[in-house]
Amino acid sequence: MLEMLDIGIDRAVAFRLEGKITESEMVQVLFDAKAKIERYETIVIYEEIVSFGKIELKVVVEEFKYLFEVGFSNIDKVAVVTDKKWIEKIVGLEDKIFKGIDMKAFSTEEKDNAIEFLKNA
Repeated sequence: MLEMLDIGIDRAVAFRLEGKITESEMVQVLFDAKAKIERYETIVIYEEIVSFGKIELKVVVEEFKYLFEVGFSNIDKVAVVTDKKWIEKIVGLEDKIFKGIDMKAFSTEEKDNAIEFLKNA
């Protein structure tokens, strides 16, 4: 399940991920991202990952279509909140790969710090 969140930052695309992600849920996130990019030019992303389940193949296709159409240049920062150490390691690696985006992982106890990190974009 992918649930959209309001973290008090207008240009933020914020969501909580728990379990399986469906195509319709991913389409909703990508639609929100496109709309906010059109309005604000750049966005920040807040991901709260509770658990990570199956991902439909169509979800991956939607993500690739979005990245081909929009790209990464409109994303300033990404904050990932999780208690999963392996996800924190992946975020650290992604931060090195995607040099134009400031990416940081936060523990579940550090949600407020994650939001502050995004506010200072």
